[in-house]
Amino acid sequence: MAPPIIKRYLIAFDQHKLLGLASFAVIVGISGIVAIQPPSPPTFRAQGLLAYTTPPKLFSTTGEQIQEQGRQLTKPDLLPDNVFIEAAEQLKVKPQEIVKKLDVKMPSGPKDPQVIFVAFTDDNPKLAVATVKVLLPKMVQQSRLVNTDRLRDVMKSIEQRLPEAKEDLRRDQQRLERYIRVEGSALLAAQDGTLVGAITGSQQQQRDIQLALGSIETQIQSLQNRLGLTADEAYTNSALSADPIIASLRAQILETETQVNLLRSQGYRDAYPALDRLLTDKRTYEKMLQERADEVIGGRGLGEPLTPSRIRADSTLDPTRQQLANQLVSLQTERDTLKQRLEATKKVEQELRTQYLKLPDKQLEQARLQQQFELQKAFYAKLQVSLADAKAAEAETVSSIRIAQEPERAEAVGGKAMNPLMVLGGGMFVGLLVGGGLIFLMSTLDNKLYTPEELRQALITQDVPLLAELPFVVIPTPDQGETAILVQPNSSYLEFYERFRSSLRRLENKSLKVVLLTSTVEGEGKTVSAYNLAIAAAQAGKRTLLVEADLRSPSLAKTLKVMPDSRANIEPLRYYSSKNACIRLVPDIENLYIVPSPGPQRQAAAIIESTELKQFLEDARGRFDFVVLDTPSLSRCNDALLLQPLTDGMVVVTRPGYTQGSILAEALEQLTEDELPLLGAIINGLDKPVPPEDIEETAVEDMGTMYEEEDILEREDLEKEDNVPTGASRF
Repeated sequence: MAPPIIKRYLIAFDQHKLLGLASFAVIVGISGIVAIQPPSPPTFRAQGLLAYTTPPKLFSTTGEQIQEQGRQLTKPDLLPDNVFIEAAEQLKVKPQEIVKKLDVKMPSGPKDPQVIFVAFTDDNPKLAVATVKVLLPKMVQQSRLVNTDRLRDVMKSIEQRLPEAKEDLRRDQQRLERYIRVEGSALLAAQDGTLVGAITGSQQQQRDIQLALGSIETQIQSLQNRLGLTADEAYTNSALSADPIIASLRAQILETETQVNLLRSQGYRDAYPALDRLLTDKRTYEKMLQERADEVIGGRGLGEPLTPSRIRADSTLDPTRQQLANQLVSLQTERDTLKQRLEATKKVEQELRTQYLKLPDKQLEQARLQQQFELQKAFYAKLQVSLADAKAAEAETVSSIRIAQEPERAEAVGGKAMNPLMVLGGGMFVGLLVGGGLIFLMSTLDNKLYTPEELRQALITQDVPLLAELPFVVIPTPDQGETAILVQPNSSYLEFYERFRSSLRRLENKSLKVVLLTSTVEGEGKTVSAYNLAIAAAQAGKRTLLVEADLRSPSLAKTLKVMPDSRANIEPLRYYSSKNACIRLVPDIENLYIVPSPGPQRQAAAIIESTELKQFLEDARGRFDFVVLDTPSLSRCNDALLLQPLTDGMVVVTRPGYTQGSILAEALEQLTEDELPLLGAIINGLDKPVPPEDIEETAVEDMGTMYEEEDILEREDLEKEDNVPTGASRF
């Protein structure tokens, strides 16, 4: 059995053989034209060699680099336009002719000979030799010019970068010097340990101050306990007690109070003139006392108003207690001084510590600036060295190639006639390859599935069961010519459709009575499969109804000798509502009934969705054993999807050479995604061997005998129910 790819190629060859033959004929014709061409006139080829030079010892690095680059010259480097123009002027020819006929072969790798082949082909041998002799020295001179230009480019690049490098060096030096001036003292202190010593000294000074503060605090506490006064109160009492004016005012106030008390004790009232004058004097003395106390205290009071009684009480210190109060004030002043020194010392220590913590960053910054300066300095020095080296190489620049061999004479080339048989044979071989390749290309580009194997694989990919593989049916009939519908009851093809019907019966759905047949595209044989399936079911003794549900096409009921109703096209809804008018008995096939299509209809979808058609199919489900619906293809319209809810399942018809892979995959994927009851698919139109008529007839007779008893009982029940004689039209 041939592989599927061979079958596909043979099918494609049968379809596109004209394209392959045309391409074969074109190529063979071209080869024939080439074969009969006369031989071309002889031409002459002159060839010279250029070799790479090995210069003497060079004293400059730049010279060695330029010389090494000279070994990597390309053809455009050696043959610019000016070389062709100068050579053409010298040879009295056009530069385009030299460019067209010149052949220069450069070494492509280290394994190739390190020589340059320069060849020129022309009808005139002398011109060929002269052209090569003129071009060789010009190419050598061009090599030297290229090396010189490269050296000058190097020098120019260095000279352009020197000022910028010098400016960068000066800027980096200034940055380093400025940083050293600003941070040099701190860095030096870190290096010789002065900064660490200052921090340690500050800490020791703080400890000494804290010890002194402790001693002073003890003395202050002792004096406060002895005096019963704070330092501020001691200062106030001491100042008030030491002032003579306050002491004099106190004495006068005391004397006045004594006289007032004496007069009051004698019974005089405050309104008494002498007593009133004394009270006025007392108030005056107290006011003067208060003003003097404010002058003496100078704003350092107790925080409370200085009343005369308070001033008199605070200004009564004796000399001993006054000395102790002055000592307490002095200790308070010394303590405040030490606290300020302690805070200042702590601040200095904090600054020293901050400076110490920043030392690593400062040292790194200095190192970075120093390194950047050194790098810029080295780069500037390198540029100066390179410039000096390039100037030294200027005197050493020479050509990288030399003339190794000049042409002595031109050799004849071409002019040989080709063998016509070899040319034709080669053309035929190429034509076969091109023609076969085009046919193979067309077969790969074609989206159709040409072999049953491809259809089976497509169905397996979509998990769709294969229900049957049906043969290509061709039956000659006296009145209709060749037909694909099994109009003969003893046809040899009935066995395949009986297997198809048996596959449907073996499905899990035991109540399968209404089956819908559709296809993806036109021409896959869905109508033939629907007709023949219905005929096979009727031959098996089942009361079968074939419904032509393709309302967009005319009826094919004439094939079964059934004439459609001519008025059905005008009123299709009435046609389906009148069941006795639309269902016809097929005369030559027992148990087979057909509903011819009232098409073609413009409003087919409206008819399919009508209540009349729905009720008709529900009634047919109860009256018949098996109902087959022939619907349009899925790529044409959605009529099959609209009718599907009224059926028990759907069968997709495929056919090699007609079914397109992408459309089939898309349709099956849509049906499975929508969870429609897809029963499976069949492959139609296969080239299968058909048994002889006598064997098939015996098989059909045996099959009819098997269902005979069941069919008789069903028909008797139906005739009793409808009161219609056997074999007559029931509707």
